[in-house]
Amino acid sequence: MAATLKMTHKAIGAEVRRGTYDIVVDGQRAGSVEMNETTEIPIEAGRHTLQIRSGRNSSRTLTFEAAENRAVSFRCTGKSPLPIFLASFVVPSLALHLRREADDGAL
Repeated sequence: MAATLKMTHKAIGAEVRRGTYDIVVDGQRAGSVEMNETTEIPIEAGRHTLQIRSGRNSSRTLTFEAAENRAVSFRCTGKSPLPIFLASFVVPSLALHLRREADDGAL
């Protein structure tokens, strides 16, 4: 019962928080993704939580379902509008953003 988590670190325009992001699946570090790169991580089919981290900065935790023999795709970025960027110094979980992309389909 395997699935794939596909994470792309990409921003359009300038991004202040550009470093390597750790990928956290179900509370455990599962890998990392560099700026302008894509990482694929094998995961078990079923319900999972996902977060990205970079030092004290993180995204909010998302929950997703992974179907057997399917890929689940997300895009992450550290780019945000100025008010959210400034608020992230007080609330670090606003610093990074995760967005689900269209799934790639069968593996």
